[in-house]
Amino acid sequence: MNWVNKSVPQEFILLGFTDQPWLEIPLFVMFLFSYILTIFGNLTIILVLHLDFKLHTPMYFFLSNLSLLDLCYTTSTVPQMLVNICNTRKVISYGGCVAQLFIFLALGSTECLLLAIMSFDRFVAICRPLHYSIVMHQRLCLQLAAASWISGFSNSVLQSTWTLKMPLCGHKEVDHFFCEVPALLKLSCVETTANEAELFFISVLFLLIPVTLVLISYAFIVQAVLRIQSAEGRRKAFGTCGSHLIVVSLFYGTAISMYLQPPSPRSKDRGKMVSLFYGIIAPMLNPLIYTLRNKEVKEAFKRLVARVFLIKK
Repeated sequence: MNWVNKSVPQEFILLGFTDQPWLEIPLFVMFLFSYILTIFGNLTIILVLHLDFKLHTPMYFFLSNLSLLDLCYTTSTVPQMLVNICNTRKVISYGGCVAQLFIFLALGSTECLLLAIMSFDRFVAICRPLHYSIVMHQRLCLQLAAASWISGFSNSVLQSTWTLKMPLCGHKEVDHFFCEVPALLKLSCVETTANEAELFFISVLFLLIPVTLVLISYAFIVQAVLRIQSAEGRRKAFGTCGSHLIVVSLFYGTAISMYLQPPSPRSKDRGKMVSLFYGIIAPMLNPLIYTLRNKEVKEAFKRLVARVFLIKK
């Protein structure tokens, strides 16, 4: 036990792309720009959905959960990344690394489940429109949202505990931008096959099963939409579902390639870029996708802006 305790470093060095220093300025600009857009976009969506009573529906309730999640998701990693890019010593304390690992993993797991729940909501709305208000009642929506958050945080407790129990034997150079399970497992000085198998199994539960349910839901949705007689009805149905499908593809596609693909020495930098995509780029794009492709949200935003200008006058 003393040997394990001694192997725990006081801080970790986050290598990122330190072997390519010319990337630091472009990465800093990209991270800062993405973070500002993420904060502004997701806060705007939360504000609009909260203040406009016409959008107090199950679909927008889950969307507000997604925006809150993305807001916290990026805040758990990006500020530290920006600080490290500006410093010559790119370090994070052991406690900071533990907090970052737990929060990032919890919110990522929650988003996996929440996106599947949102596809179920669209399935009921389009395939069972007459039963929608009965099936997707307020209590069920709250229960589904709570279940996704609780499951995500429970998974994070388990995975974080398993990862942090691994002895590091003084190793403290994390070949990543932030503390993530695959990167920390590489620091261990003992066999990690069992941990990698556990990570793969949980990834199947939180990635492959939800994405399978999403695909099944959308198979039924496409069939139902094609049976709609009016072109306007089909356009509206594909518009609302199209936004969700784009978000699902961006998040699940990159996360699956990171957690379910066998590790390879040649895929080291590719893994970092993939993590940046689902950890930073996707949360930035989500509010843009939902607002630019969603007529109701755009109209609600215009009403909110109009109300603000009327108050000022």
